Amino acid sequence: MLTLRLSANLIFKGLLHFLDTNQVTTSCVTMDMNLDFQPGQILCLPHGDRSLYVELIQVIVERQLCWVRPLLLATFTQEPVLIVDMRSASDLLWPISLFRPALDTEVISFLSQVLAKELKSEPDSDAKRLLHVFIQELWDAHHESATVPIE
Repeated sequence: MLTLRLSANLIFKGLLHFLDTNQVTTSCVTMDMNLDFQPGQILCLPHGDRSLYVELIQVIVERQLCWVRPLLLATFTQEPVLIVDMRSASDLLWPISLFRPALDTEVISFLSQVLAKELKSEPDSDAKRLLHVFIQELWDAHHESATVPIE
């Protein structure tokens, strides 16, 4: 099996290689394997009907965190899937347990849509706002589920 482990500047070449060789990952990896994530690997941070796809920069094992760089936000409430380019948004430090590896079959078409566009030289305020809203909702959902009411 081959997972998508490419740096941002090699993603397009990697996509062509994967398409040409038809070597795609079709199985999921359990959360126990999160520490096996490698820099450059594409990860998914799912929440509700949206998923944030990111490139892993570094795993901070001692704190169980990932330093990631956002690539795109996919919203699955409509057909076709709404894709927002997040490459100009800020990097994140986020708990490793919430990520899963992105399957090649799910991310190739999304990345090809994003990479077809030229990266903006100035930060995209809409992308920053959408990332902030997504992360806030994700934080609220996980913070609430971790909080046990005292009776």
